[in-house]
Amino acid sequence: MKKNKFYVTTPIYYVNDVPHIGHAYTTIAADILARYNRLKGKDVFFLTGTDEHGQKVDKAAQEKGKSPKEHADILVENFKALWVKLNITNDAFIRTTDSEHKERVQAVLQELWDKGEIEKRSYSGWYCTPDERFWTEKDLVDGNCPECNRPVEQIHEENYFFLMSKYQDKLIKHIENNPSFILPETRRNEVLGFLNNNELGDLCISRPKSRLSWGITLPFDEVFVTYVWFDALLNYYTGPIYLSDTDKPWWPAEHHLVGKDILTTHAVYWSTMLMARGWELPKNIFAHGWWTVDGQKMSKSIGNVVDPNKIVDEYGLDAFRYFLFREVTFGLDGNFSEEALAKRTNSDLANDIGNLLSRTLTMIDKYRGGSVPAPVNGKDRNDLEIKIKQWFDKNYTGNISRSYDSFLEGLHFNNALSELWKIMAEINEYIAASVPWKEEDDETLSNILYTLAESLRIIAIYLYPFMPDTAGNIWKQLGLDTDINSIKIDETSNWGGLKPGTRVQKGEALFPRIDLKKKFKKEKTMDNTVGVHGDAPEKDNLISINDFAKVELKIGIVLEAEPVEKSN
Repeated sequence: MKKNKFYVTTPIYYVNDVPHIGHAYTTIAADILARYNRLKGKDVFFLTGTDEHGQKVDKAAQEKGKSPKEHADILVENFKALWVKLNITNDAFIRTTDSEHKERVQAVLQELWDKGEIEKRSYSGWYCTPDERFWTEKDLVDGNCPECNRPVEQIHEENYFFLMSKYQDKLIKHIENNPSFILPETRRNEVLGFLNNNELGDLCISRPKSRLSWGITLPFDEVFVTYVWFDALLNYYTGPIYLSDTDKPWWPAEHHLVGKDILTTHAVYWSTMLMARGWELPKNIFAHGWWTVDGQKMSKSIGNVVDPNKIVDEYGLDAFRYFLFREVTFGLDGNFSEEALAKRTNSDLANDIGNLLSRTLTMIDKYRGGSVPAPVNGKDRNDLEIKIKQWFDKNYTGNISRSYDSFLEGLHFNNALSELWKIMAEINEYIAASVPWKEEDDETLSNILYTLAESLRIIAIYLYPFMPDTAGNIWKQLGLDTDINSIKIDETSNWGGLKPGTRVQKGEALFPRIDLKKKFKKEKTMDNTVGVHGDAPEKDNLISINDFAKVELKIGIVLEAEPVEKSN
């Protein structure tokens, strides 16, 4: 089982949150990996869920006149509904209020207590209620919480502590000896820098019920509940035990996908918890970046939080999925704008893959009565045709399957997509060079049409993890009656799998073009107009060299260009 299994997780999302682009990003990334590994024939377990304990949930429930569990039962549906809308194929959805999770958390707490890994001590610290955590005096920034900048209160009380500090050296060695344990490398270096330059303290893992009752009771002291992070992190281990339909072991996880803001919690807290319990550490913790919106950080106060539901309704699911993983390197921060999404949709999806499918099926309808023709050996038209076939030939060293697999194994999603689009560009060039509408030799024409159709069939397989609906649509229009969701890549992705005589079924355009001028009426102008928050600049107001040094210069790729009226 261990060699052929693949276990991937998202963080469990705080149930009080409104699902946004960040939640969607992590979860779609996990879905891409899960779908790809199913294609490879692996046994996959994909876990996501919600974190439902803590002070904020309790307070919000009280304000609504409900119990915390009733409140969580309502809010959890927001996440479940979004995962359906985003075509997420998670195998299980864990809630920290599940009775089975609670029992296993208490069992782990008892085991750690019995082993002397937890001790009770008096404690004085600065407590941030919104973040539900203690800070030391040196952690504070201008007297406020360093995470959320809100006021903190000094609290003196007895609490239970997990002896995290004793595992500092062991954790450093593990990270140094396992380069892929934390990725990308910049994040790995951050964690190592933190561990090498700071003395790791012990972790307070309890809250007295007099201050917080909504949590899992400590099995060895019923006056306390466990700290929400300790409860939440254990989901990765407890979930597969009671939510999997098999009793085979899933741990350790191949990938924990997290946002960079919770990397320390996973890389340090979770890792030392596992060490204390004597369990293996996950194979990889991958911390991705944040999405800004039109260059600004997402904020409720600004009102620019991206709602995935609205974006999908407006632009379509697969355009959204494609944009997120083509636009930016997974691991770096990215900027989201609807205009950039619309331009990508036109240039990459409508122009490239959509147009390629439409042209191919139109020619098969016109020249072969809607049936895929049989290829003729020895009728390769030119070097481009040979090159295309080699890309999809698993016996050829430069074939797509090797580079694609390498990119996905390393979570280089944008590179995998870029590789596919390079091939599509070559195929479109092949059409232009072959001019099949002028071809007089029947056998050569048959070869051209088969090459195009078979290329599209294999491209659909590689698109499937990223854009499952689009891949299925291509599959259907090519006349294939097998379920693309159940195919295995090794059995179906080699050249020659499309049977001659298959009847194509040309449908509607995969991605209708978006009228950018109509949709985005506010044109960016070069004239000196008065801004919302400033006066008009003087005509010859030049900046100093010191100000120029502050200018951030970036390299971009032109996706599409249009003529501007009255320009020269």
